[in-house]
Amino acid sequence: MGMWGRRGRGVVTAGIAVMLIAGCSGGGENAGGSGGPTSSAPPPPKPVTLTLALNNGAADVSPGLPVIATAADGKLTEVKLTNPEGKVVEGKMNPESTQWTNTEPLGYAKTYKLTATATGEDGKAETKESTFTTVKPRTLTYVSTNPQDGTTIGVGQPLAFYFDEPVADKVAAEKMLEITTEPKVEGAFYWFNKKEVHWRPEAFWKSGTKITMNIKVYGKHIGDGIYGQEDRTITTTVGDEVIHEADGQSHQVVTKVNGQVVRTMPTSMGKPADATPTGTYVLMEKHSHMIMDSTTYGLALENGGYRTPVDWAYRMSNSGIFFHSAPWSIGDQGRRNVSHGCLNLSPENAKWVFDNSKQGDVVIVKNSGGPVLESWDGFGDWQVPWATWVQGNR
Repeated sequence: MGMWGRRGRGVVTAGIAVMLIAGCSGGGENAGGSGGPTSSAPPPPKPVTLTLALNNGAADVSPGLPVIATAADGKLTEVKLTNPEGKVVEGKMNPESTQWTNTEPLGYAKTYKLTATATGEDGKAETKESTFTTVKPRTLTYVSTNPQDGTTIGVGQPLAFYFDEPVADKVAAEKMLEITTEPKVEGAFYWFNKKEVHWRPEAFWKSGTKITMNIKVYGKHIGDGIYGQEDRTITTTVGDEVIHEADGQSHQVVTKVNGQVVRTMPTSMGKPADATPTGTYVLMEKHSHMIMDSTTYGLALENGGYRTPVDWAYRMSNSGIFFHSAPWSIGDQGRRNVSHGCLNLSPENAKWVFDNSKQGDVVIVKNSGGPVLESWDGFGDWQVPWATWVQGNR
């Protein structure tokens, strides 16, 4: 208790000391000394500070970088950016006239001149110039897509991007491919080779989803001296959910639209020597008439190959698996598998599939006795487990 008492007295003493100091200080300020508050003159108006974002002589400037002129303590009165031919590059001033930015993209491997004049609060004008050169790419790359703009796709369609040059910096390239969906869908990129990357959700799309692909590659480097050639915007919409379930044991294709069975069709799949691969296929393209030629898939005519005209063919894989009309195998359809791998249908049923399916619709093949469909064969994307897919295969 004695110690507590000493601490208590110590605190009180300190408090009194603080009060005395405060009192002395306050008395000094309020004593009737010689002068009241001092008056000061307003500060003089400031000269303008004019800044150009690109220094004079800058080289290897990305055409995608904005060219900016900024005025502090004043306003921009004139800004002009000209290309090598003297043509003015379009730009926009902010409402306060303190910042100007180009709105027209620059070209590659060109020299530009930026001239800006600003007037400060002191009424004096200042002018600055900057001459700079944009980067010269080793080559350019164009990015094409599947699906294409304005299409309606099936629920299985991945978003595929094809660079026409190999991509050295895959992470940078992914950042240039902006995908927005309504409603919002989480998805991920997966690289199939150095030029091809796909994006898909974990599960099939929901019908009605609106998809926008913003390809923002212009002026950007994908590595190895390769730059983007052109920005593009692609929009597509997911249509009705159409899933064809093909069973190699029952020899039937059951088609469901938005979860409801709408048609059941007898089929004949690949015979044991040419068994149809099992897995989830995505319909790719259709032909009302085509020649099915085994030599395009490496099977010579003298080795059991074929060159057969068919109608109502809908491609399921790059390796040559199709839905198609096969009037010659109607007796086998629904009973046994006798094809070279395709899903044979009657002319009537093949025409129905042709008319009522779209790119991106799903075909699930099971019980065919065939190998597993390869992920790279057509749009075999759903063959890749999601845990593997999200790692990107970079």
